[in-house]
This record gives sequence, C-alpha cells and structure tokens, in this order.
Amino acid sequence: MARVRVHQHVNPLSPYYRQEPKPIDLSAIFSDPAQPLLLDIGCARGRFLLKMAEVAPAWNYLGVEIREPLVEEANRLADDAGLDNLHYAFCNAMLWLGRLIEGIPDGRMQMVTIQFPDPWFKNRHAKRRMVNAELVDAVVGKLAGGGRIFVQTDIEFLAEEMFSLFRADRRLTEVGTASNPHPVKTEREKAVEDKDLPVYRSLFVRA
Repeated sequence: MARVRVHQHVNPLSPYYRQEPKPIDLSAIFSDPAQPLLLDIGCARGRFLLKMAEVAPAWNYLGVEIREPLVEEANRLADDAGLDNLHYAFCNAMLWLGRLIEGIPDGRMQMVTIQFPDPWFKNRHAKRRMVNAELVDAVVGKLAGGGRIFVQTDIEFLAEEMFSLFRADRRLTEVGTASNPHPVKTEREKAVEDKDLPVYRSLFVRA
C-alpha cells in the first residue's frame, strides 16, 4: 500500500484542529486494557509504535497525531497486523491532550514519549509548538508513580524549551539519558543518526 501523502505541517490553531476529542476508553480499543500503557504524542505515521507493539506485546500503545489521514492509515496497518494492543487517535495534543486522556485509569499510563515534534522555528509561530505547560500538566497528572517521560529532538533550542517545561513540574525528577531507552527508533531518529548529527534527549520520572 502506498503511503498516504499529507502536508508536513498543519496549523494547530486553525478552526478544524480546535475540535474537542472524546476521552479515550481503553476497554473499547484494547483487548486487555489492564496492560501498562505507553502514550506516544505526535506519533506521525506511527511506525515506532507499530514495531513496539510487536516486540513488546505485554504493553498497550496509544499514538496521538494531529494529521487525521496518518491516524487512519496507521490504524489500518495495526488492524492488518492483527495488533490488538495498538491504537491511534486523532487529536490536537497542544490544545486537547488533557481531554483525550482524562478517562485513562490512574496508574495505567507508565510511559510517555515525545519524539522530534515540529519545532516551528519562527518566533511568531512559537505558540504552535506542541509541548506547553498545559500538555505537561495533563501528562504528569495521568502518569503512574515511577512512570517515565522520554523526550528527544534534533533541534537544540526546542530541546531546552521542552526540558525546561518538564523540569518546572515538581512531581518529576530528571534522570537524563544519552540514548533511546526503547528497542525501536523512529524514522526521524534513524535519519538524524545516519547523518552523525546530535540528538538531544532527556528522561523524567514521576514521583
């Protein structure tokens, strides 16, 4: 199947992307909703989670992406692979992540990944960046005690901005990391490393 073609960037502040999502019901999307959950925010085509769901089936995986055609494509691939521990949701995480995940039971979400989000380089577009104080609060509020948040990007200023937002939350401890703690790499991560360019990473743990 040919890959769905979409714009690389969409404006998260445009009217279409302001629509409020329904809260996720884990029992409706996973065969075993009691398994620990990994949430990947800004999952793009979802290939990272597709592979993770295969190599570590004792977890459930939820990908969140703002480009709806990519969500539809990813769910088709998950269905074709028979993966009942994997689901993708269309959501503007910058505005509505808290609403999407509010139905997740406390203690279920054990890992959150944010990998290579759109940097929106121009200062006038900074308000479009996905990671903001509201997103951090929503994620940390749902994260289990001892749960982890892994953040990585190849854009240095964006790394510092995101790390600072998570560092400001007193419920988290930064433990840092020089490598990806998962057995799978995103397409972007592999492309950056193939060019011998730096990747900025950090890992945070919920008290």
